[in-house]
Amino acid sequence: MFGTRVVVGRRSRAEADKPFWISFADLMSALMVLFLLVMSVALLAVTRNVTDAERRTAEREQQIGTVVDQIDKAAAKYPGITVDRTRNVIDFGDRARFDTGSSKLTKEQAEYLRTFVPEVLAVARDELGAKWLKRIVVEGFADPRGDYLLNLDLSLQRSQRVLCALLAPTAANEKALTPQEREQVRDLFLVGGYSFNSAMKSLEASRRIELRLEFFGIGEQHPPVDPASRGDFGTCRI
Repeated sequence: MFGTRVVVGRRSRAEADKPFWISFADLMSALMVLFLLVMSVALLAVTRNVTDAERRTAEREQQIGTVVDQIDKAAAKYPGITVDRTRNVIDFGDRARFDTGSSKLTKEQAEYLRTFVPEVLAVARDELGAKWLKRIVVEGFADPRGDYLLNLDLSLQRSQRVLCALLAPTAANEKALTPQEREQVRDLFLVGGYSFNSAMKSLEASRRIELRLEFFGIGEQHPPVDPASRGDFGTCRI
């Protein structure tokens, strides 16, 4: 029993000669699979980002369209005021025409502005209006006659006249803008003069004002407002 020999079998020479390292072809195959996996993950991430961006863009356009719809609906109640949806512009037509060389609005024109603009401010206070409406640019225009710089100054004065009309003291029988609405005018409205750019078919039609609606871009934030820097509204001197 104790004399029995135990014979341990040796591996065959063919098995012993097999290489330990993976073959070059197998290595390249593995690297190719890894590369394809990484590229698939990267393409999936890029596709998701593009899809999200497209969704946010479409959502922004739809919500801004709703804001413009609300303003258009309000303007429909005021004869002569129209909304150009292609340019996001409120056109006052004959309700805000100026005489040649003048920047003055008639009493009736000023009252019409003060009656209509609170409708726009109400839309601006809505959820979507507060989210997207960045500013309202008051653009004044002049007809092509005269010097460029003279007309540029006249256009600017016509824009300023709109702010003067909105913030001016009102008659006892007229509803004035509320303090909240006056602050909205200060925050939202921006004055701009454009001389005879975008001249209309007639000289009279060119002497006009427009309210151009500007909207925030995706991710754009409302600028901070410092209440300490606010002074009194004062009075217009033009």
